Amino acid sequence: MSEQTRGLPIVSPWFSVERLACGVTLLSEPHVHELLRANVWLVEGRARDLVIDAGNGIGDLAAALAPLRSQPDKPLVAVLTHAHPDHQGGLWQLEERLAHRLEIAELEHPSIARTLLAASYPQEVREAMADEGLALPATLIDALPQAGFDPASFTLVPCSPTRLVEEGDRIDLGDRAFRVLHLPGHSPGGVGLWEEASGVLFAGDVVYDGALLDDLPGASVRDYVHTMRRLRELPVDTVHAGHDASFGRARLIEIADDYITHRAAS
Repeated sequence: MSEQTRGLPIVSPWFSVERLACGVTLLSEPHVHELLRANVWLVEGRARDLVIDAGNGIGDLAAALAPLRSQPDKPLVAVLTHAHPDHQGGLWQLEERLAHRLEIAELEHPSIARTLLAASYPQEVREAMADEGLALPATLIDALPQAGFDPASFTLVPCSPTRLVEEGDRIDLGDRAFRVLHLPGHSPGGVGLWEEASGVLFAGDVVYDGALLDDLPGASVRDYVHTMRRLRELPVDTVHAGHDASFGRARLIEIADDYITHRAAS
């Protein structure tokens, strides 16, 4: 074990849990650096349950989900909003895995495998993070999920989607349904899940209440602007994003307008 992690506390459970309204539960990894601290969403349905994104793969996501589900024997489907390490890491632990075709290559052959060491990230990524006020420490966790866990040897587990999704596909949970929206910009195959009946959008990293990253490998400012214009017109009531707290329509429009204003001419 490296000197940087020697003496770190062992924390169990690894995931924090927050129950929201309407059968939605938020899981997070509070001992992961802010850069990689992504939201994992559980949505319960009558016929099946839905998981949106899968965290970093550090803790046992499948085990964390089980006691949160009112009927653990129901089918569980996982949708990946995009193949970045903080969202795809635990996907291999889940049996039914849905993703867009443009994310397959990164899922099956992660370009950054040793995700918990800052030195593993390309210099341009570290510089982009520093520009956003997220200078990376040497090790991107401040606790361990179990005795003997070594961040230096931790690697992403490659996996393949069991089914592909694209614009317009429907994910039916029995008593509620979500439509897949292809929302490129942050990632070429980024998707969101839109529940028209409730006005709820699970947005992944295409929009959240923080500094939006459009200079990572695979990102496209042109696509991002188009996506923001589209989201601005969507009758969203609540956005559950890939990072940070959820927010409403007024804040969504503010974020979209700000991005369009500053990036449309790029």
